[in-house]
Amino acid sequence: MLHDPNRIYVFDTTLRDGEQVPGSQLTTEEKLIIGEALQSLGVDVIEAGFPISSPGDFQSVVELSKLLREPVICALTRAIKGDIDRAAEALKEAKRPRIHTGIGSSDMHIQYKFNSTREAVLERAVEAVKYAKTFVEDVEFYAEDAGRADNVYLAQMVEAVIGAGATVVNIPDTNGYCLPEQYGEKIRFLKEHVKNIDQAVISVHCHNDLGLATANSIAGLQNGARQVECTINGIGERAGNTSLEEVVMIIKTHQSLNFQTQINSKHLTPLSHMVSRMMNMPVQANKAVVGRNAFAHSSGIHQDGVLKHRETYEIMNPEDVGLDKSSIVLTARSGRHALKYHLERLGFPADRIDLEGVYQRFLELADVKKELQDEDLLLLMEAETQH
Repeated sequence: MLHDPNRIYVFDTTLRDGEQVPGSQLTTEEKLIIGEALQSLGVDVIEAGFPISSPGDFQSVVELSKLLREPVICALTRAIKGDIDRAAEALKEAKRPRIHTGIGSSDMHIQYKFNSTREAVLERAVEAVKYAKTFVEDVEFYAEDAGRADNVYLAQMVEAVIGAGATVVNIPDTNGYCLPEQYGEKIRFLKEHVKNIDQAVISVHCHNDLGLATANSIAGLQNGARQVECTINGIGERAGNTSLEEVVMIIKTHQSLNFQTQINSKHLTPLSHMVSRMMNMPVQANKAVVGRNAFAHSSGIHQDGVLKHRETYEIMNPEDVGLDKSSIVLTARSGRHALKYHLERLGFPADRIDLEGVYQRFLELADVKKELQDEDLLLLMEAETQH
């Protein structure tokens, strides 16, 4: 990887971590369709699957490796030789293969998951990276549950795996535990205390158990991480992963961060809809960036402001995320300006109608119907012309 200091690499794990949601499994054909869309979006890395986990996952990694030539194709493993063998086999035809191996780094995982010691786990981490390195040049190491790991031990582990050949080190907040300040400090601690840290890219992989995945990822980037692991619509186990569209639009909106990605944000909304449909995972209406209501305005005060000057209530241009325009939703809270806007759009010039009279009848109807569509306005105006 090139080390442009302001370049943020976008690592998409929709097809691996995102697919671990119960009821959201994809066929290989569906994964290929989403994979092509992710390539068009401009992601740098696609985590294609966990080859040892099932024959289907193995096959998906094989097929994605053949099909996609621009992004790095990544396969997940545990720190087990059999896993790494299987991943290497699946990635044989990838133009830019990466093995993503790792092990727990918190005392909680070391004691209860592995029934082991810090020293033994460190040894396994180094062995796994060295072994993966015999198959591919690009090896990413994940220190699972790094969010709850002791920083001094974590730094020791990161230094050892970089020494063993890791090109990327992933510092996951596996359980979504950290506060942004804590997570940012953890990344900064590694930058300052790992002697060979400049030989690898630090990656952030945050979960959303407390709703902090995006905030933690940005805090990590601000403190020196340069790869962000995320999913479309923030899907993933439990409360989900960092949302790709949120991170991308934060970077685009906050120029002061001085970060760049290769993402073509105009693809975000269409891809969000595709993933939602294929994975049977509805997107909540108030989801940031891609939710149905993200650019919808129903309060009269907001509608008036947006119609006068879009930026009064919108910090992003809807066209930047692949939408034609904002929606001015007509409800009982809408004002005269919004009604006039829609009537003129439908061909009823405001100077030829009694706007005040129509507005009063509109409010009566809106109280009953909750939200008015074009056909409701046409019926309203039909009744108006017969008065």
